[in-house]
Amino acid sequence: MKENVHSDVFKISSLNQDEIQQRQKEPFSFWGPTPQEARAKAVAKKKGLSDKRTSLKEAVGRYLKDGINIGIGGFVNTRVPVATIHEIIRQGARDLTLSFQSNSICCELLAGAMILNPDHLSIRRIELAWYGYEIIGIAPLLRHLTSKGMIQLDDYTNYGMSARFKAGAMGVPFLPTRDHGGSDMELVNRGKMVECPFSGDNIYLVPACHPDLGIVHVQAADMHGNSRIFGALCTCPEIAQAAVNTIVTTEQIIPNSSIRNYPNLTEIPYPVVDAVVDQPFGATPGACYGHYWFDMDHIHEFRTICEDFRKTGDKEKLQAYYDKYIFDVQTFDDYLEQKPYPVLKNLCHQDGGQPILID
Repeated sequence: MKENVHSDVFKISSLNQDEIQQRQKEPFSFWGPTPQEARAKAVAKKKGLSDKRTSLKEAVGRYLKDGINIGIGGFVNTRVPVATIHEIIRQGARDLTLSFQSNSICCELLAGAMILNPDHLSIRRIELAWYGYEIIGIAPLLRHLTSKGMIQLDDYTNYGMSARFKAGAMGVPFLPTRDHGGSDMELVNRGKMVECPFSGDNIYLVPACHPDLGIVHVQAADMHGNSRIFGALCTCPEIAQAAVNTIVTTEQIIPNSSIRNYPNLTEIPYPVVDAVVDQPFGATPGACYGHYWFDMDHIHEFRTICEDFRKTGDKEKLQAYYDKYIFDVQTFDDYLEQKPYPVLKNLCHQDGGQPILID
């Protein structure tokens, strides 16, 4: 049995066993574009090289709409697209679906925005493998939203959710997996157990995931969108390729000649990228391999505020955090200006100069 808080939360807070069985009998529908819709839009995209550099405000304003599925890159607190999340919160959208492999502060930031003002931003559904802070603790706002029955969850294993994005990237409607079957995971997601037509054995099928908008943060990209990722890939290439549109924020924009010098280092190819945003420290307070370490003090601060709200229902501290870091600033650079230079310097020092290749 998978030891995952989401399985229990889903079964206890969202659906009872009869409802789960009824849901499994219902016709399947994708929580986002169907594979056919996503493929048609991918084929229709212009494939020539173009300058895709833009501001984060312009990029989010172009692709953020009510009711869309947002695919969030990164893994828990590693190379997560925090800068883009801040801008999404500033601009607002309702009835969102969030799709990701494993994440933490990005999802909690969106959840907090929903709690403060659901008319400005709201989450309808989440399809995921994991949502929490790992050694720091579970996510208080996820507990709040599920215990109040405010969202739907579709819960997969880490491999299962990665396979869903891989299916989307490949342009196939599903992928077979060896996990999920024979455990409570069959009760908490919308995959299907079938008989393999070749071996006769049971095999579990997970549906493709096609976000309307993929958001990822990388170490380097050129102006066309060719992107390099160092350290763990965190399913970001699959999310970018499965999404109808993708916004890439990057620690730095490098010449296309550098991309051509080492084409094998390109993890996300330019045809699937729609906007490139030059945003150093775009993953903080998460970490970005080769650049900076986790800002544990800030993560603890935010989680403590969220836990205080969960226990007391008092939104004052939560509102103050959002006002200070998101609503009372215009850009992510303005947010960064509130971090003293010694803090940023120390985060870079803690990274230890992990090797990346830029030229």
